[in-house]
Amino acid sequence: MTAELVRGQNHPLSQARLEIRVSAGTPIVAAAALSDETGRIHGVEWVAHPGAPTQPGLEVSRQAAADHRLAVDLDALPEAVHRVGVLLALPAGGAGPVRFGAVAAPFVAVTGLDGGEIASYTLTGLDAESAVVALELYRRQGAWKVRAVGQGYAGGLAELLTDQGLPQARQLAGSIDEAVAQGLARSVQAPPPRTADGDRSRQTATPALGLDQGGTAPQGAPGPVPPTSPYGEQPPGVPGQPAPQPTYPGTAPDPSAVTQPSVPTAGSPIDYSHPHRQNTAPPPPPPTAPPAAPGQPAQPVAGDATGWSMEERLYNQVWGMFEDLARTTAAYRSAVDFAESRMDKELEQVLSDPRSRIGGQGDAAREAARARHAQLVAQAREALDRDIAQLTAEADVVEPALPPAYARWDNPVWHAYRPPMEIPMALRLGDLHLPEADRIRIPMLVRLPLERGLWIDSGHSGSSDDSFTDSHAMGRLAMETAVAHAARLLAVYPAGEFTVHVIDPAGSGAQPLAPLVRSGVLAAPPALGAAGVADVLGRLTQRVDLVQMAVRGGAADSLPPGFDTSQQLLIVNDFPHGFDDRAVNQLRYLADEGPVFGVHLMMVADREESSGYGPLLDPLWRSLLRLTPVSDDHLADPWVGHAWTYEPSLVPPGSQVLQQVLARVAAARTKY
Repeated sequence: MTAELVRGQNHPLSQARLEIRVSAGTPIVAAAALSDETGRIHGVEWVAHPGAPTQPGLEVSRQAAADHRLAVDLDALPEAVHRVGVLLALPAGGAGPVRFGAVAAPFVAVTGLDGGEIASYTLTGLDAESAVVALELYRRQGAWKVRAVGQGYAGGLAELLTDQGLPQARQLAGSIDEAVAQGLARSVQAPPPRTADGDRSRQTATPALGLDQGGTAPQGAPGPVPPTSPYGEQPPGVPGQPAPQPTYPGTAPDPSAVTQPSVPTAGSPIDYSHPHRQNTAPPPPPPTAPPAAPGQPAQPVAGDATGWSMEERLYNQVWGMFEDLARTTAAYRSAVDFAESRMDKELEQVLSDPRSRIGGQGDAAREAARARHAQLVAQAREALDRDIAQLTAEADVVEPALPPAYARWDNPVWHAYRPPMEIPMALRLGDLHLPEADRIRIPMLVRLPLERGLWIDSGHSGSSDDSFTDSHAMGRLAMETAVAHAARLLAVYPAGEFTVHVIDPAGSGAQPLAPLVRSGVLAAPPALGAAGVADVLGRLTQRVDLVQMAVRGGAADSLPPGFDTSQQLLIVNDFPHGFDDRAVNQLRYLADEGPVFGVHLMMVADREESSGYGPLLDPLWRSLLRLTPVSDDHLADPWVGHAWTYEPSLVPPGSQVLQQVLARVAAARTKY
C-alpha cells in the first residue's frame, strides 16, 4: 500500500534499488545530491545533474521535462553517504514559469523496480521558490527511510546548494543551467519522410526520444553518448525498457490526450496495430493517392495510415500528425537554441580578446556572428514552414473526413448523425496546437472507454483570454463545456449503453444543463442539496462495489436481474458545495475504482474552493484529466518537452446541433 506522505513525515524503505518518479505541470530540472550525516555535500562529484547524470548509485535525466525517472541503488552508494536528496528546479533563463507557485504542485513517488509505489509526496504550499528539496532518502541505524522535505529556495539551485554546504554551489548551479540551456538531450529527429504514394513511413522511423531516454542525436549533430546504468540493468527509456508516458500538469502521469498512444521503445518500429489483433499485422492503407511529381510533396489523403478500418486509419493518422508536428517543432527549437549558443560563443571569443574588443575588427566580428545566427534561424524557419504547409494541407483533408466521434461540433457530419451500433475507438475532447504552428489544430483524441475521469477547471486559468475573468462566467462556461462532452459521449455510444447522472447541489448549473434535462437523456433530474448528493453517490458506490465483487469472484454473469450494465457518467457541479466528509470519501473512491468498473467522473470545479481540505484531495485531482473551458497551454508533453495549447470542443454559438443530436439519442433510447 502506498504511503501518501505530508511534509516532515517519513516511511521505511524495504528495497535497495528504487526508482523516483517526478511529475510536474511544466518542464523542470531534476537532480540528486549525496551528503553525509550532517547533510553536507562534500563536492560537485556528489551531485548527479543533467551535466553529469550518473554518479555512484545514482542516475538522473539529462533534460528538463515535466516527467522524470531517477534511479537509485542504495547498496552502491559510497560508505560516507548517509543522505540522498532529490532536488527539483525550474530552468533558469527560459520562457517558462520562474516560481513553483505559478505551476501545478509537483508530485514525487518512490517505487520499486516492479513499478509498485512505496511512498508519494505532493509538494503543496510552494510560492516564490524556484528550487526545492523534494524528498530525502536517509540512513538511520543501518536502515534506509524516505522523508518528505519540501524545502524551497527563492534563490534557485545556487541558494539550495549553498545551504547544503557545497563550496562550489554557484559554479555548479551555473553548469547545470548551461547543460539544460544547451539542450544536450533535446536533439530530436526531424519528421520522418513520406514515400511517393503518400504513406507515412512512421512504421520504421526511430521515435524522437531524448538522449537520456535512449534516443540518438540527428545525423551530423554532436551529442554525448548515453551513460551506462550503474545498476546492472538498462535505465528507463533505453531499448528493452518501456519509455515514459506523456502526462499533464495537475493530473496523474497519464498521455490520455497527448498521452494516449504508447511511446515505443527506442529503435523499434511504432506499432499501430489494433490492441485486440496483435497476432497479425494490420493491412496497409489503400493506394488512393496518385504518385507525387518528382520534387513535389505527396498529396495528402484522409486515412493514409495503417489500420483495420477507416476509423482506425484516421485515428492513427491523427496521431501521426501530432507526432510530425511535435518532431518538426522540436527540431526548429533545437536549431534556434544551437544558433543562439553558437552566436554567444562567437561573441564571447570576440570580447575575450582585447585586440578585437573595440574598433572596426570587433564590430565586423560581431556583425558576422549575428549574420550567421540569422542565417541559421532562417534556414530552420524555412524547414518548419515547409513541414507546416504539408501538415496544414493534410489537416484540411482529414478534418472533413472524420467520423462524429472525432469531428468538431461544426462538422457537417453531425447533421447526418445516427446513433451507432458499436462503440468507437476514441473520442474527441478538443484541439491541440503549438505557437509555432498556430494554424494547425490537431484533434485531441482519448480512447474509449475512458480510463480516467475528467475535470473541467472552472477556476482561473493561464489563458490570454480576458473575457472570462468573472468567476460566475467561468463557472457557466465550464458547465457548458461539460454538457458538450457529456452529449458527445451519449452520442457515440449505442442506445442504452451510456447513462448520465448529475449532481448540482445549489442548482447553479440549471441553465447549461437545460439541453440534457429537456431531451430526457438523463437517468434522473439533477440531484439537489446534500440529500441528493448522498443519494446519488451512495447508489453509484454500491454499484461499483457490486460489480467489483462479481468480477473478482468470477461471477460477472450473476448480477441481479434488471441490473443496468451500461457505462455510467457522474457530472458533479460546484464541488465541494453540498459535500460532507463521507461524500468526499465516496467521490475519491469513485474516481479511483469507478473507471475500471464502468463508473466515470466528470468534475466541474475550482480547485481553490476545496483548498480547505488541504492535501487530502490531491490524489483526486491527480486522478482526473484536467481540461479547461477556455484555451490554455497547460498540457505538458514530456516526449519532446512541449507545452501544448488546449482548446475545448464547444458548440458554435446559435447552433442547434446539440439539441438535434440529443433528440436523436433520446429517440433511440426510447426504441431500445
